[in-house]
Amino acid sequence: MAEYVVLITGDPDRWWTSMTDEQRAAGYAEFGRFDEELARRGHEVTGGAELHGTAGARSIPAGGGPVTDGPFAEVSEQVGGFYQVRTDDLDDLLECCQIIAALGDGVQVRRVVAPEERP
Repeated sequence: MAEYVVLITGDPDRWWTSMTDEQRAAGYAEFGRFDEELARRGHEVTGGAELHGTAGARSIPAGGGPVTDGPFAEVSEQVGGFYQVRTDDLDDLLECCQIIAALGDGVQVRRVVAPEERP
């Protein structure tokens, strides 16, 4: 089985500043449906978390240097959360990720380097 990280990207302010409580609750319900669908289809969630906003982020530049406040880049999309999923069926995992994408967030799925793949 391969392991993948599902990165959820989007506008960091959309969920908290422009959505009503009802809209947020409906969004979280869809994430719950995503969790349930993954389990129903035999994908194993091995980790994951929702991340706090970028206001609390700290960054260190490539090569080292001073720690600065905020995200490392000025972009409109930031990683807002992630799932780590073990599966034999990448295509089906991607189909499940459509649940999250339908909310308006971007989704990036990347395979995790297994220990036996390291030199």
